[in-house]
Amino acid sequence: MMTRDTGERREGLATEIRRQFGNQATTRFLRTLPAFRTEGDIPDQFRELLERLDGIESSTPGGGRQ
Repeated sequence: MMTRDTGERREGLATEIRRQFGNQATTRFLRTLPAFRTEGDIPDQFRELLERLDGIESSTPGGGRQ
């Protein structure tokens, strides 16, 4: 059974993780890592899907990459 205090801490941790992932410094850092970069020669179909995803992310509150 989860106590109220434990539930509040979990919610607080989840909020903090979401905040940090949206942070510009974190985004810049992640883009320097090879696993988070897109290749320049990806097929047009995948590039279009990524652009659609970027558009959807930027239209949601708190979302979007900068």
